[in-house]
Amino acid sequence: MRRFLAPLIWPAICGVLLALLLVDHVPQLIGSGDRATPQAPATVQAPAAPNGQTGPAGYADAVARAAPAVVTVSSMKQLSGEETPLMNDPFYRQFRHPPTNATEQPINLGSGVIVSAEGYILTNNHVIRSADEIEVTLADGRTTTASVVGTDPDTDLAVLKISLDNLPTIALADSTQIRTGDIALAIGNPFNVGQTVTSGIISAVGRARLGLSAYENFIQTDASINPGNSGGALVNAEGALIGINTAIFSRSGGSQGIGFAIPTNVARSVLEDIVTQGQVVRGWLGIEAQQEMPLARSLNFNTPGSVVVTSVVPNGPAASAGVRVGDRILAIDGAPLLDPNAAINEIADARPGTIIALILDRGGHRLEARITVGVRPPNLPTIFNPLQSSDSGEQNAPPTPP
Repeated sequence: MRRFLAPLIWPAICGVLLALLLVDHVPQLIGSGDRATPQAPATVQAPAAPNGQTGPAGYADAVARAAPAVVTVSSMKQLSGEETPLMNDPFYRQFRHPPTNATEQPINLGSGVIVSAEGYILTNNHVIRSADEIEVTLADGRTTTASVVGTDPDTDLAVLKISLDNLPTIALADSTQIRTGDIALAIGNPFNVGQTVTSGIISAVGRARLGLSAYENFIQTDASINPGNSGGALVNAEGALIGINTAIFSRSGGSQGIGFAIPTNVARSVLEDIVTQGQVVRGWLGIEAQQEMPLARSLNFNTPGSVVVTSVVPNGPAASAGVRVGDRILAIDGAPLLDPNAAINEIADARPGTIIALILDRGGHRLEARITVGVRPPNLPTIFNPLQSSDSGEQNAPPTPP
């Protein structure tokens, strides 16, 4: 029997080994009844962007809407030959002839924003101050001369006008709706390298007491703002204008992540007044006041940050209503005076001829003064002058125009 089975043992063993090998590498040969077929890994979809597209969110659409309306503003001044930079060069001075003819020199470079198809441009007053001629360069390469429609040094705004066809314009957002943490894009021409977009967020709103202008209600942003950005656009994620870039807080002269912009609603009001009336019309009471702890203590007021009348303009609206130096202002139109800067803006926004009621403390007695608002004369200090307390520590340098 062994003799007959021996020749069959090795073929049988080889057959079993081959079968095991096939089952291990080609499992579908034994059927799919109880064994699952391996599935390819599922493709992970990227989360949808806010605009419904897949992939990372970007702001190219916002920039495409806003950037064409942002311009470069070059200020020129007529200088005599004796005033040109060459006259400071000793090598040139030894060969100079009698004074040369007057020549035009650039004195400032900034940005601006076209806000109407009629050619009105918003920019900063400090960009065009002292200029004899202003040149505007559009994003599409066109260049033209601009005229000054009006300026408002109290907010550091100016309105220019150009005459060109098919002007791009920017949409104006309601700046009261912006929130800390919203996306912010700054568009301008920093260092004259060409139109540039930087991104960040709204770091704070309602910034004041910076020493930049008489009326302060700034948007703070960490979007990079550098020299040449002044007067340029701060826009939201939809490309609508929320502010005019104005200043930076910097120890080096470059961006350090603290920039300030004038809110669109302030700029819109200045624009409308200048275009329709030739100047900005603000309410005026004819007083000055200070909020300072040492001053309050010297007048026997124990409340920190007391607001005290320090000056009354003779024959002005407040003087006619009986307000005196030393009166402590407690409320304006029934609202407690908690923020002098807000009061500045509230009084400035009041239309001349309206009545504002001040609740005063005079020597411990309360009284009401009803003041008929007048028209604020130009180049006057603000109603309040909030001063740094002498108790405060080291003060940082004030922000500077970029």
